[in-house]
Amino acid sequence: MQYTQRKTTLPSLTIRNLKIPYPIIQGGMGVGISWDELAGNVSKEGGLGVISAVGTGYYKKFKFTTKLSHNRPFEVQNFYSKEALFEIFNNARIHCNNAPLGANVLYAINDYGRVVRDACEAGANLIITGAGLPTDMPEFTQGFPEVALVPIVSSARALKIICKRWHGRYKRIPDAIVVEGPLSGGHQGIMFEDCFKPEYQLEILVAEALKEAKNWDNIPIIAAGGIWDRKDIDQYIDMGAKGVQMGTRFLGAKECDAKYYATLMPTVKEEDIQLIKSPVGYPARAIMKGVMQRLQEGTAPKVACISNCVQPCHRGEEAKIVGYCIADRLGDGALGDPINGLYFTGSNGYRIEKIVSVREIMDELICD
Repeated sequence: MQYTQRKTTLPSLTIRNLKIPYPIIQGGMGVGISWDELAGNVSKEGGLGVISAVGTGYYKKFKFTTKLSHNRPFEVQNFYSKEALFEIFNNARIHCNNAPLGANVLYAINDYGRVVRDACEAGANLIITGAGLPTDMPEFTQGFPEVALVPIVSSARALKIICKRWHGRYKRIPDAIVVEGPLSGGHQGIMFEDCFKPEYQLEILVAEALKEAKNWDNIPIIAAGGIWDRKDIDQYIDMGAKGVQMGTRFLGAKECDAKYYATLMPTVKEEDIQLIKSPVGYPARAIMKGVMQRLQEGTAPKVACISNCVQPCHRGEEAKIVGYCIADRLGDGALGDPINGLYFTGSNGYRIEKIVSVREIMDELICD
């Protein structure tokens, strides 16, 4: 399927051997938010669709999960189901044919190396990794030299560390860097209190990253975190970024794979979106409904580590401290449970007033 050509002054985006018609990367959102339907349609429309590898055991209500416990994917190999990931990529290709597709694999997960390799084998053209510094990322993509590797960072210092480690160990540098500011949905890369400081806001982070990138063959910088409209895109392209990553905007897409978001997002008010504590060890931005509301009321479900999803949680110990299991609650969100689900969004989520198609979103972002 060929993307719809639009009249635009936006440049295309080149990362390694991939040429993406428009400089828009759809942020990877798990569990179950950006899978085959959303990612496939973004790539079909000329952006880069990104499939989340998180919680694939929930795909099609556990169809590809070999073992369940308490109606949850049991242990790491089932929560991060290889079979489901392959099926998601196969179905996304039906939407976008030969257009590039990315995969998002969080560095904090258990079995990170295995899941990265699964994504390569599934046919990912590009892998994006955040939630930690993936200093060993190239180790798990050996044998797949054509796959572009893109870490997410929250500072020029982190960019420098990754480049030095990769160059020293693997004789390569990242193919692009996503620089994410503290207005993004889900997990942030900085401490809670730093999210509100001027020096950690996206425009400052991007400017500093662009300076550091000059020391590393001008690695393409992708701006992320709070990007909402064409004005925002133009701002960062004019600064020198090669593209933007947008997640929250696509929560308002009809093709969003977690269908309850179509009901939820038009009801969200600005004050409903807050930073919360997460078992992953980073602050996260979420909607104060579902399990977040139950936590405030003291009626949240009891924590039981069934899926063993992330290393920093230490087999449920951190989940008990913050009061909820992130795997179970994001899984409930994917299944559309309005009472027990956990729902992430960026700071602009309240601006979603109606649910429209990916094509309509892309038209608004791209057309001059």
